[in-house]
Amino acid sequence: MTAAPRIDLHTHSTASDGTLSPAELVRAAADAGLDVVALTDHDTTAGWEAAVRALPPGLTLIRGAELSCRWFGVEPAIPLHLLAYLFDPTEPELVAELARVRLARELRGERIVRLLQADGIEVSWREILAGAAGGTVGRPHIAQALIRAGLVATTSEAFGPDWLGERYRLPKEDIDVFRAVALVRAAGGVPVFAHPRATRRGRIVPDELIVALAAAGLAGLEADHEDHSPAERAHVRGLAAELGLLITGSSDFHGTHKTVRLGAHTTDPGAYERIVATASGVTPVASG
Repeated sequence: MTAAPRIDLHTHSTASDGTLSPAELVRAAADAGLDVVALTDHDTTAGWEAAVRALPPGLTLIRGAELSCRWFGVEPAIPLHLLAYLFDPTEPELVAELARVRLARELRGERIVRLLQADGIEVSWREILAGAAGGTVGRPHIAQALIRAGLVATTSEAFGPDWLGERYRLPKEDIDVFRAVALVRAAGGVPVFAHPRATRRGRIVPDELIVALAAAGLAGLEADHEDHSPAERAHVRGLAAELGLLITGSSDFHGTHKTVRLGAHTTDPGAYERIVATASGVTPVASG
């Protein structure tokens, strides 16, 4: 009997806040025994080309992104993430929106650094930008600066309430989630709600919103994720079944920023085939 393909549909590289370059990431995915990996950096497609060039034999690459979104149905609005697969990276409206979000993220990062400096904490915005290596700048890059300065020991500590989790946390501009779903669909992509019930990350949206998003074009829900408890995974699966949405499982791999390994959670081949069949933006890239 042939083993089912191992499919991980949520990973990050240095094009956003991962620690492996896109080329290193695809090689690591092959070494981890994956058959399919999705590159889903935050609000950018900057890593796609390098990942394609370095694709090892036997590995298929799904090009995607993780969009920073927000639901404005409550006050304050709830941030959430939308995984977008196989969309056309040249679609003008989506390109413009992603560029806006990346710029807002960078400006927020610079403001956070100024707040730290005002309290006598010696971190350098120039070094943080250099550490991002041209990728989308985010709080994880500031966390690394705090670690290098010996102020915290781990990324988790840096995201605690005394640092980036509360005291030095600033809001960022995101995309309205309904607009994001529409933009991804218009670009021929497939939108999937990332870790929708991860209460350990903070506030979550009500099921009623997911029902509305499904009616607006949402294709799936990420159920198997490191930040979902068994009960949360079961809830997501039940909701997806009710709404006819596909279910994914993913590592949300970031390299050394997190302890989770590539392929820690995987997607059923049937759900993967539905994503590929639904997409009309770009196609999977197979090597060898």
